[in-house]
Amino acid sequence: MKSIDTLTPCPCGNPAGYTACCGPLHAGGLAATAEQLMRSRYSAYVLKREDYLLASWHADTRPASLRLAAQQPAPTWLGLELRRQQVMDDDHATVEFVARYRLGGGRAQRQHETSHFVREGGRWYYHDGELKN
Repeated sequence: MKSIDTLTPCPCGNPAGYTACCGPLHAGGLAATAEQLMRSRYSAYVLKREDYLLASWHADTRPASLRLAAQQPAPTWLGLELRRQQVMDDDHATVEFVARYRLGGGRAQRQHETSHFVREGGRWYYHDGELKN
């Protein structure tokens, strides 16, 4: 797990800083929206917080492990762009985003995804996603 300077902007891009943005969620707080959960999951990938990623993944679709520590070459995350959030009802939402990253010394790549989220017991979970070209 990577450490982070709490005075720098949050990995998700929020200039308020990690301690005011994703840090409280990584410490067990509840995301108020699917977008907030998605941002915190991006930050968890940046910080290699596999524990948080698995805990915020819905049990119906959660893998046993993500093996982030074993990724070679490990991705260097370059930024997050939110495209849109759509709330279907109180317990279902989608978030479209583009996450940019680099593997080793290679050129930058993008993951463009529409993620589906569900809320159960007052807690938002990532359910699944559709990759876009």
